[in-house]
Amino acid sequence: MNAAYPVIILNSGKEQSPLRFHPWIFSGAIKSKSREPAEGEIVEVQDIKGLCLGMGHYTIGSIAVRLFSFKKAEVDSKFWKNKLVRAYNLRKKLGLAGNPLTNTYRLVYAEGDGLPGLIIDFFNGTAVIQTHTVGMHLLKEELVNALKEVYGEELKAVYDKSEDTMPKMSAVKAVNCCLWGQTESNEVLENGHRFLVDWETGQKTGFFIDQRESRELVKKYSRDRTVLNTFCYSGGFSIYALAAGAREVHSVDSSKKAVELCDKNVILNNFNGTGVSDGTLLHTSFAQDTFDFLEGRSKYYDLIILDPPAFAKHQNAKHNAVQGYKRLNLEAFKQIKPGGILFTFSCSQVIDKSLFQGAVMAAAIESGRSVRILHHLSQPADHPVSIFHPEGEYLKGLVLYIE
Repeated sequence: MNAAYPVIILNSGKEQSPLRFHPWIFSGAIKSKSREPAEGEIVEVQDIKGLCLGMGHYTIGSIAVRLFSFKKAEVDSKFWKNKLVRAYNLRKKLGLAGNPLTNTYRLVYAEGDGLPGLIIDFFNGTAVIQTHTVGMHLLKEELVNALKEVYGEELKAVYDKSEDTMPKMSAVKAVNCCLWGQTESNEVLENGHRFLVDWETGQKTGFFIDQRESRELVKKYSRDRTVLNTFCYSGGFSIYALAAGAREVHSVDSSKKAVELCDKNVILNNFNGTGVSDGTLLHTSFAQDTFDFLEGRSKYYDLIILDPPAFAKHQNAKHNAVQGYKRLNLEAFKQIKPGGILFTFSCSQVIDKSLFQGAVMAAAIESGRSVRILHHLSQPADHPVSIFHPEGEYLKGLVLYIE
């Protein structure tokens, strides 16, 4: 046994999961421990014969260990730096890091980058860290130092946005704060479009980077169309639709603060004017519940985007979530023009592709309209999914043609 780390020994047969490189060790798989680890402590996982299966952070709950290495390792500052270098090099190969037209992207996507419990988003010089486990939260100082080495002068600040993402029952509490440096600007570029990002008080890390490629596809379909962007937040889809030459764009969100941010981004991109021919406002925003807004808008829109927050975060909410997706899509089917295009999404991790498509199909059947699938959508490449951890694929999307 390695005296430096507590050792977790698995029951016979339970070694198959880590041998297949799945990063989660469930509490029921554990036979014994060399000592009781503290929450967030690094542990070594072994089979009953003493073979090292990997290293990970100990957590309290059904997932007892999240593995960040599948072999014995000396987990020091060099180890964490190498992890971030690998993540950065992938983003470089994807054409994101160093791209003059896109200076915002996800640098670290948890298990997809071999760093369970950690999210890092890069916003034009500011790295926003979000930790979901105590183990990763305790590494903040080492992560800041590693980021400084990876980015050099390109890094201006590191902000911790973990207050709402840490385990609720944990004794370790996070406070949102700047960990290092000073932000020079909260304006970012995505495919040449300008956005203001509020990572301090905004949703998630401040901007939904995972919809970058879907926004590009919306742009392809938006020219000369009337577009409705529901659950709009900061107006990402709206900006792309306007840039494509949409005839009119409406942005809807129940949060007044989100709508105000959306309006600022519309102005930032110079789309706050009127249409050339009839004086119709190019863009109008509404601080209103999407379900209420859709009622009475019969056949007004050529293109509708449904991008709601997660309807289910736990398995016990799955049924209600499916019903919610069905109801939402049914309203859109009722209101969209013949020949319209519907972009519909689910970011609920517990709702898989088939379940989501089934909910949308049920709505299509009830609407009585002919519906065809044009595209299946998912998260972009800077949110990579480990082939050994399919649970990392959370974003599902369909582009539909409605007759």
